[in-house]
Amino acid sequence: MTHTDRDQPHCWPSLPLESWQDTYATLHMWTQIVGKVRLGLTPLVNHWWNVPLYVSAQGLTTSQIPYGDRAFEVWFDFVQHRLVLQTSDGEVRIMPLVAQSVADFYQDFMKLLRSADIQVKIWTMPVEIPNPIRFEEDRVHAAYDPKFAERFWRILLSADAVFNEFRSKFVGKSSPVHFFWGSFDLAVTRFSGRRAPELPDADAITREAYSHEASSVGFWPGSGFGSAAFYSYMAPAPEGFKDALVAPKDAYFDAQLGEFILKYDAVRTASSPSAALLEFCQSTYDAGARLGNWDRKSLERDDSRTN
Repeated sequence: MTHTDRDQPHCWPSLPLESWQDTYATLHMWTQIVGKVRLGLTPLVNHWWNVPLYVSAQGLTTSQIPYGDRAFEVWFDFVQHRLVLQTSDGEVRIMPLVAQSVADFYQDFMKLLRSADIQVKIWTMPVEIPNPIRFEEDRVHAAYDPKFAERFWRILLSADAVFNEFRSKFVGKSSPVHFFWGSFDLAVTRFSGRRAPELPDADAITREAYSHEASSVGFWPGSGFGSAAFYSYMAPAPEGFKDALVAPKDAYFDAQLGEFILKYDAVRTASSPSAALLEFCQSTYDAGARLGNWDRKSLERDDSRTN
């Protein structure tokens, strides 16, 4: 598949935050419920890589989760609008994705797991959001617009392809392209191979996530930012990073976030959205790796270095 194939308008649909904000907030909580099941049943992998979901051909999946002498997988299907549970012994359970409260979704999902003889307890307090409401008590978030849920997934599918192309140019340690349900963003991260300075005031989650020097790019669908956007940052940020020249021209450094930002609409309306996004990934990484004195010769494929 070429960039031209990935640049069709349906691959990069509009996603105005004000049109799906309620669905966004509800989906955020639903993905946290499902994601916490994976968290509870898998061993810790560096930087919490055992926690995220992954973009699939029709939505987001946990991938397979070991459970005793069996395994199971749960996925959100944003094409047929259903939540699917499938086990290694051939059982399939399905919940429709419809407008319902987080509390009802939580109860229905736990019942679905129990119907397949899967017993798991999760911490029911949402994370990484202001004013959290326990899942079993949340009747505030109860929206589901199938049209916008599918648009959201369609963008994830397109961004996932570009992020994986970007990832392929790096031979050092790199994360998968994965979807963090806590912050509700799709991301891929490269590592220099060096430990990062200690963060004595950070919590245990942050210390694990940023234990080594990293360069990360990702996609936020909009919460807390006002609109959907791509981001890129270095941790720790080297001296001069905020002043680096990056591309495309619509990219800018947000001093409050400490990250480079490229609004989704600037990508969507570019002559080649996939090329514009890849340029953003590469140019911000190039600047950070150069300024951070990464050993690029050993970390990158020979044909990937641009400066």
